Amino acid sequence: MTRQWWQIETSELGALLATDLLSGLSQQEARVRLEKYGPNQLKEKKGPGPWRIFLSQFQDFIVWILISAALVSGFLREWVDALAIVVIIVLNAILGFIQEYRAEKSLAALKKLSSPTSKVIRDGKQMIVPSADLVIGDLITLEAGDHVPADCRLISLTPGFATQEASLTGESNPVAKTTLALEEKGIPLADRANMIYLGTSVVSGKAKAVVVETGMQTELGKIAGMIQEIEHESTPLQKRLEQFGKWIVYLCFVLVGLIFLLGILRGGKLLDMFLTAVSLAVASIPEGLPAVVTIALALGVQRMVKRHALIRKLPSVESLGSATVICSDKTGTLTKNEMTIQEVYAGDTLFRVTGIGYTPNGEFLVADKPINPSDYPQLHKLFTCGALCNGSHLVEECGLYKIIGDPTEGAILTAAAKLGLWKSKLEEEFPLVEEIPFDSDRKKMTVICKSKDGRFVAFVKGAPDILLNDCISLERGAAVEALSQNERDKILQVNTEMANQAMRVLALAYRIFDVAPTDYGAKMIEKDLIFLGLVAMIDPAREEVREAIKKCKSAGIKTVMITGDHKNTAMAIARQLGFFEKDSLALTGDELDALSEDELCQKVKKIAVYARVSPEHKLRVVRAWRKQGDIVAMTGDGVNDAPALREADIGVAMGITGTDVTKEVSDMVITDDNFASIVAAVEEGRGIYDNIKKFIHYLLSCNAGEILVMLVASLFGMPVPLLPIHILWINLVTDGLPALALGVDPVDPNIMSRPPRPAHEAIISKSRVWVIIFQGSFIAACSLLAFSFVLFIEKESLSCARTAAFIVLACSQLFHSFNCRHMSESLFKIGFFTNRKLILAAGISFLLQMAAVYVPSLQSIFKTRPLALFDWVLVLAVSSFPLWAMEVVKKVRKSRFAHP
Repeated sequence: MTRQWWQIETSELGALLATDLLSGLSQQEARVRLEKYGPNQLKEKKGPGPWRIFLSQFQDFIVWILISAALVSGFLREWVDALAIVVIIVLNAILGFIQEYRAEKSLAALKKLSSPTSKVIRDGKQMIVPSADLVIGDLITLEAGDHVPADCRLISLTPGFATQEASLTGESNPVAKTTLALEEKGIPLADRANMIYLGTSVVSGKAKAVVVETGMQTELGKIAGMIQEIEHESTPLQKRLEQFGKWIVYLCFVLVGLIFLLGILRGGKLLDMFLTAVSLAVASIPEGLPAVVTIALALGVQRMVKRHALIRKLPSVESLGSATVICSDKTGTLTKNEMTIQEVYAGDTLFRVTGIGYTPNGEFLVADKPINPSDYPQLHKLFTCGALCNGSHLVEECGLYKIIGDPTEGAILTAAAKLGLWKSKLEEEFPLVEEIPFDSDRKKMTVICKSKDGRFVAFVKGAPDILLNDCISLERGAAVEALSQNERDKILQVNTEMANQAMRVLALAYRIFDVAPTDYGAKMIEKDLIFLGLVAMIDPAREEVREAIKKCKSAGIKTVMITGDHKNTAMAIARQLGFFEKDSLALTGDELDALSEDELCQKVKKIAVYARVSPEHKLRVVRAWRKQGDIVAMTGDGVNDAPALREADIGVAMGITGTDVTKEVSDMVITDDNFASIVAAVEEGRGIYDNIKKFIHYLLSCNAGEILVMLVASLFGMPVPLLPIHILWINLVTDGLPALALGVDPVDPNIMSRPPRPAHEAIISKSRVWVIIFQGSFIAACSLLAFSFVLFIEKESLSCARTAAFIVLACSQLFHSFNCRHMSESLFKIGFFTNRKLILAAGISFLLQMAAVYVPSLQSIFKTRPLALFDWVLVLAVSSFPLWAMEVVKKVRKSRFAHP
């Protein structure tokens, strides 16, 4: 078919679909078509089974090395070390399994949007059938509150028929529908006024429609298909850890192999040197790294929950911290998705209204100063008209206000309530006699009410340019005056200024009748009106988002709006929030279609707003940013956001207004629907990554110290300063609790003043490598100094010297853990007690080390001897050298940078 469904006249639909538009399909024909086209369901791509997902957790290179280390430890009968490694591997596998298994449930949520049953006309009779049994050509009926069960072309409807399409298109207002054919072929989804779509719902009116697409061929089905096609990529942290793991393992094997060869060349026993080399290899590989990373991320997740961010996939915590672009949906994310009146024009006075959303808290201002509403009777009359000429209701549930009905009418009810005018009370004063519903031809709605004096009042609202033509007078204060041409021009000028701010404007008027005008008809009733004023409303930006976007700017993060709403509205919100600047561009979906992939990539960094876009467009934008090497966070709440959320490096769903689909495909859910919570999550993500680097730095410098102790002793022909069991014990005591405590170090207060990390940045930079080598060398030097002093100066036994080296190596690493809290700031400036968990971890590790020296049953295992008091003074003094040395280095470096 060369034409699209929305281009076809209703009279042609029956022939094209081989159906009767009065009596519908026959039951027999419906069965034939169901067999031919299949059920009206979203097909779920079969994913990997639970066992396959679980086994895939063991595919990482470092995991295989850890499995090998566990086997070697078992071979050496080091059962404690072997068991610890196995527990770490299994724990990580279970956590990874849980995350991935939940991530594959996204299409089940899409199915929930499908209506379970539908009202269909077959063989001339209306019946209820399962929505899965609908076929192309079926004739269905719909009314307010119904979910649309398939993609359909409207063939008849009542005045005021409208659907809510926000979850599919991003349009925040209900969409008025028509049965008229549309001429253009490439009309955006949000502008196809004669079509209704699966996953949307009917807000008002009744209609008949014919099904034109079912299942995976619907617009919702296409979104499901896009979700299936998108391949998951490793997060930056996963990629860096994988590269880092390989690098560190290869380096450790080379150094351990060198120590083994040197020991053999010096005449050492083959078995002894093999055991020493294997023990050193097991100790030097940071087997605690995956567990510490996982636990640090998990603890970070707990902190983020307190800041209204729920993390679904642990590695995304770090990814969010490295985000360079946040692509945000407008409706419900940057805005509240609650229409709000912001300006009112009545009686030649322009009022500004404070407050956002449906909570009736706010003031009316004139020239930015609060007023007493009783001084402006025209306001009372204007909103009496607005509240009565209104088919919606403002209700309170559990302290929260919400609208039942049309959001535009809800905005009027909220503003009226700010003046103390409540619809329920007004209806007692002005009982309803008749309602003339809104329709797209008149562009007006009218209610006729009876007043206390026995007369009848027609309250009218509608489009300003149309309604003004029906007015002959206007109300100013308590007086009614003739409406001159100058006054008309002035009202139209105010209307234009309001519309230029992307606000939706309605006019309100009234007319008094001595007798009930029930037989007059709309045309007679809606003329010779008295003009009351204009109300201008918009789905406003959240108050806290402006400050959040400022933080994003200072952190080097670009904000981009991607919405299904109109271009002018989107640009107005972007300007209010401060991310649409002089050189910024705004594109519609049609303008985006006209760009090639190369052209889009060239312009993407200047485009701040994308309006009237489809799910395919959102995917293109996310992919264009990622091609630039950026880390992209995509936020959203509607079904139309789901593919882009899955494609982005970090998908962020809204917890309150978000659909089940977006939550299931997302990496993170914002529980308060607050954009500011995303910025808080970015801050936490950066802090977590900083802490990951801290404990990796700590683990590597400590392991470097252990290797260098053995390497230097071998090079200089010294006795072996540490036994294999000493190395394994130190590895367990110092690599565990202190590393975990560094993982929860408080976030640097200046962290949001830094630019984002480059996506290709190594987890350990070259400059940090030299610092690690320097610190490892200092730890090794302190251990060898204690060993040599006790052995050669005090002439003590080899076991005493080894005990001294054993204690110094462990304690110097504990002192060194405090160095790792900051690369440049002094420990005493950031506060020794600001991380009490690290103090506790170091204390527990020290007690465990003392147990290995002084508990009799452990002395025989570790071959240790109690030290004399002087030796203890020496040991503790030497052990603290790494801390004082780094304090001096930090001081020197800081003074050098301060005075070039």
